[in-house]
Amino acid sequence: MKNQYVADINDYRKYGLLRTLACFGEIRTCICWMLTPDDNRTDGKFTDYLKSSAKWKHYDPSLFDCLEEYLNKEKKREIRFIETSGILPNAIFHSDTLTDGPRERFHYFIGLHKLLNEVDLIFFDPDNGLEIKSRLYGCKNSSKYLYWNEVKDVYEAGKSVLVYQHFRRETREQFMERLALEFCDRLSVSEVISFRTPHVVFFLASQPEHFTYFRQRSAAVSDKWGQQITVKVHETAQQRRRR
Repeated sequence: MKNQYVADINDYRKYGLLRTLACFGEIRTCICWMLTPDDNRTDGKFTDYLKSSAKWKHYDPSLFDCLEEYLNKEKKREIRFIETSGILPNAIFHSDTLTDGPRERFHYFIGLHKLLNEVDLIFFDPDNGLEIKSRLYGCKNSSKYLYWNEVKDVYEAGKSVLVYQHFRRETREQFMERLALEFCDRLSVSEVISFRTPHVVFFLASQPEHFTYFRQRSAAVSDKWGQQITVKVHETAQQRRRR
């Protein structure tokens, strides 16, 4: 996550997804921003949706109004606004900047684990998504990625996990299925839910006691967001044979 992305079209979908999954604060969420410094790229420029309220506002009217008012008033975009606006009720935030250094990264995640006692769901918001082979832990630009051991540590601490993920250069359906099953394998879960948007996908690995709850909330996402967020349940072969 970068401050320059705040309130763009992907942010609107992202916060809408989080609000619906958490049932507007019914469960407590920790937002791990994985914040990295702004750069000179044009990412985050897609805010014209806020000029088309007839097309976009109905998905989440109060969220839309909040983001529209913010961009009309403020020139500088910051995650601090999201944290203080109330659009993610009953959420806590890990807001430190993440760097590439392995020692700094280790302490960053120690800080995250100190926040988890009363939390049900952890949302990881890396710039690019899960680790790739060409970006080893601690190397340049590794701060843009989330590493599997970090996901596993949080899941094994008893928390459900939601991860932001860019698409890669392969067929999107194939990519989603492959990564969903890797979640199942690495976390020893029987199913993972994906939330596909036009540009990115989110993966949710639920704790067993949360399966029913998140299945219900996922249906609510489908009903509320339609084609903007497409929901799919990915099951292991063993789980499919049981049905």
